[in-house]
Amino acid sequence: MTPKKLQQDYSTEAICERLLQRHRGSVSVQKPHLAVANLSRIIQSTLKLSNRQGFHAMSLRELATTAGLSMGGLYSYFDNKQTLLLMILDAVSTSAQDVLNDAPEGIADDPARHLDWLIGTHIQLTEIMQPWFVFVFMEAKAFPEPAKRIAIESEAATETIFADVLRRGVASGAFAIDDVPLTAAIIKPLLQDWYVKRAKYRKAGISVGQYAERVNTFVNAAISPR
Repeated sequence: MTPKKLQQDYSTEAICERLLQRHRGSVSVQKPHLAVANLSRIIQSTLKLSNRQGFHAMSLRELATTAGLSMGGLYSYFDNKQTLLLMILDAVSTSAQDVLNDAPEGIADDPARHLDWLIGTHIQLTEIMQPWFVFVFMEAKAFPEPAKRIAIESEAATETIFADVLRRGVASGAFAIDDVPLTAAIIKPLLQDWYVKRAKYRKAGISVGQYAERVNTFVNAAISPR
């Protein structure tokens, strides 16, 4: 299977450019090019340090040093660690919802094709944004309440998108499912396994396209009418 081609750019720089637009009021750096470049370094350094020692163990001084910025430069983008955390969560949640709600014309008319597209697209997005998604997955239990609520709502929104397609498939006779919400919830860990355990699949020589195809085959075998 050829990996799904996403319609938007989801490089760190492109994500940070969109993130900056949504949080422009709290960022004091006025030059867009400089602001995007520095925010990208901050985010990349945060994900790197968090992967090594955990977000809550990371100090802002460590972050500033790793990002190559002064403490004052760091505070030009956010006022505290929780704001930084909310920015990262915002980027992950918004990216997932934007991508999954943007099925190409004609795909959404066929529940089977739409489900195939959703699975492949979600896996492709997490391949591109792997450090971002791993960060949310690994740190979620220690999130403060506002961040935890965003993470839970984001996961629920993704499951709702899948459930809507499954429900349409049941109505059209394409799928045979007794419990649509539970089925949508079961699909989610299959998608998460790609970015959480990607090293395992890389070692086995499994590509992103092969993994998406196998998940699709597995899911379709489980939900197709007997």
